[in-house]
Amino acid sequence: MKNKDNISALSDQELIEKIKEEKAGLNKMTLNHAISPVENPAVIRVNRRNIARMLTVLNKRNKASK
Repeated sequence: MKNKDNISALSDQELIEKIKEEKAGLNKMTLNHAISPVENPAVIRVNRRNIARMLTVLNKRNKASK
């Protein structure tokens, strides 16, 4: 997910599933990075920020629906 428009186009259920997938990938990356250095550690930061973007969109939708 590189574009905010792509994130906002997803439904709530799709966002939840994508967040779960991204979190699992982030956990795997951080564990692998602890064992042996990742070639590009900036990927971890980008992944973490993408998760934050998705959570932000989801939280905005939840607050707007209340």
